[in-house]
Amino acid sequence: MSLSAEDVKRIAKLARIRVNEAEVAAYQAQLNGIFGLIEEMQAVDTNGIEPMSHAQDLFQRLRADVVSEPDRRAAFQAVAPQTENGLYLVPKVIE
Repeated sequence: MSLSAEDVKRIAKLARIRVNEAEVAAYQAQLNGIFGLIEEMQAVDTNGIEPMSHAQDLFQRLRADVVSEPDRRAAFQAVAPQTENGLYLVPKVIE
């Protein structure tokens, strides 16, 4: 696929970008280069290749899921203005 100067002007108009004639030629060359790369990538046979979520074979190191802080719920609720059944009571703000 190759873009003409008129295509570039139309794209610029749709994007509401003001371009002059010198810029049109530069953008046309850049966009055609990008489309050329896309065509090259689409020409590669990818049958039998499993899709990857990342370009490198990485995994995330996970820490052990262990309790690291003491349970201080009772201490926090002791200083709260109002609690009921382990929940904090707050005034209604939406009618």
